[in-house]
Amino acid sequence: MEIKKAIGIVTARGGSKGIPGKNLKLMRGRPMIAWTIEAAQQAGGLSRILISTDDAEIAKVCTELGAEVPFLRPARLATDTASHLEVFDHLMDWLEETHSVPEYLVLLQPTSPLRTARDITGGLEVARTRGADAVIGVSEIGVHSAHPWLAKTIDAGGVLTPFMEAPTKDLRRQNLPPAYAINGALYVNRFESIRRDRSFLPPGAIAYPMPLERSVDVDTPLDFFIAEQLLNQRNEQH
Repeated sequence: MEIKKAIGIVTARGGSKGIPGKNLKLMRGRPMIAWTIEAAQQAGGLSRILISTDDAEIAKVCTELGAEVPFLRPARLATDTASHLEVFDHLMDWLEETHSVPEYLVLLQPTSPLRTARDITGGLEVARTRGADAVIGVSEIGVHSAHPWLAKTIDAGGVLTPFMEAPTKDLRRQNLPPAYAINGALYVNRFESIRRDRSFLPPGAIAYPMPLERSVDVDTPLDFFIAEQLLNQRNEQH
């Protein structure tokens, strides 16, 4: 099954409370968003790379990096409460109006700078071979973060209690079944599915497992530091 057309979509608003201006903050001497654009440019299968942003400076930098910025996103879609689905509705409307509708949209958030061109190409290949409506990047949890069966909650009296009941009392790490979390680095979605299902995670979505070292989602200064160190390590290895 051949994918007729896939477009990479990078969503980058200007406002950020955790790390002010984080999309343009220098990471190894380059704006953080540049790592995502470069991976998309090097990946096979993307006919275009579009940026959806409300920020003129982000738009300028992305254009200089070779991505397309066909419009500035309305202010109402640049708030903390605006959802990615609303942002995609605006973008998909524009694609329909310009007669540029692809088969797949590939959401590449700039807060995942460690995702590689191989991950993007691999996700598209899974979509192609499986005929999937969605392929979602995931990473295993329970190594550097608590496995769901080990998670706790704190009651009103400050007492630790299980967040969920495990089916066994033997909770040694080697006996825990694999558990996965969506890492935010890769969403390959059929255009028609987003319109129909109103979700990036429709029924039957296929997992695309990625290692932890390519799954860092930059939301805090500590995340930024970790991502930069991993990029330094990657550069040293090559």
